[in-house]
Amino acid sequence: MATAAPIFFLDVRFYLDITILFVSLAVQAVALIHCLTQRGAGFQALGTLPKGAWAAIIGVCLAITLLGQGGLLIITMIGVAAALVYMLDVRPGLKDLSDGKGFW
Repeated sequence: MATAAPIFFLDVRFYLDITILFVSLAVQAVALIHCLTQRGAGFQALGTLPKGAWAAIIGVCLAITLLGQGGLLIITMIGVAAALVYMLDVRPGLKDLSDGKGFW
């Protein structure tokens, strides 16, 4: 019975790692797709980073997360943080600029 605990631990950790990987990939992919479908002038009107900078930050972190399969955890967390900042700060501003009739 005592030997089953490490095996169970490894299974749980594997499933948690896979879940975190898929959630982080989804958040970053949605943010990148939204960023690429917006007009660049809206970013300048908001006074935030240009569209290319947001796309580069999120895209590079997404690629590193995808290629590293979540193994480079600090880059994955930076990518998720950048994607969340974009989705929670920049996206509503872009939506307000387009009178709520934006793509999303």
